[in-house]
Amino acid sequence: MTRKKLWVGGLALILALALSSVAYGALGDRLLGKGSNGSEVRELQKRLTQMGYVVGPLDGKFGSKTQAAVRRFQQDHGLKVDGLAGTVTITELKRLTGESTTSSGKPVGSKNVDINLLARLVNGEARGEPYQGQVAVAAVVLNRIKDPAFPKTVADIVYQPGAFSCVNDGQINLAPQSSAIKAASEAANGSDPSKGALYFFNPSKTSNKYIWSRPQILQIGNHIFTR
Repeated sequence: MTRKKLWVGGLALILALALSSVAYGALGDRLLGKGSNGSEVRELQKRLTQMGYVVGPLDGKFGSKTQAAVRRFQQDHGLKVDGLAGTVTITELKRLTGESTTSSGKPVGSKNVDINLLARLVNGEARGEPYQGQVAVAAVVLNRIKDPAFPKTVADIVYQPGAFSCVNDGQINLAPQSSAIKAASEAANGSDPSKGALYFFNPSKTSNKYIWSRPQILQIGNHIFTR
């Protein structure tokens, strides 16, 4: 083989390796859509699964189930619904799931949070509310944990006497809907549409003077969130 052929062959190999590193680098390096495959797709699938979306096997193949999961994620988070995992979609997904996971595959932010109980609370208090309103309800519980005036675990917050109507009427014991599970996971990973609220209430169902006296932050669906 001549030196020229060796040089051309070496150059081709370098280019191939460079292109490979772009195609299969960190999540977010390229647009992912139906037909895409590789480690980036598998990472996308893993993060969608962490958020409660069904993608099928984590096989690194962007098929119809992964596309449907991307579309549902986009719809739930107010993004353009096109089934393509581009920069905006991936950035939001990474923000909500964190840059890494625990060895068990659970989101880092939720490893010390009782997601099932939090999801049952969301299901009981905000079933039928907009998705962001469900996330906000979960965030209220986690905001209370950070506040010195409240207990320090999800269970102690949820079962604090008189704190939540769903505990009083037994709805806390219902199996949570998928949206409630996703909302609880999202809040546990740091999302807080309530903007730091410690309380929420439905103005059409509440006459409690104390809750009405709290500084109001915003309203999502039927719930007003307050400090």
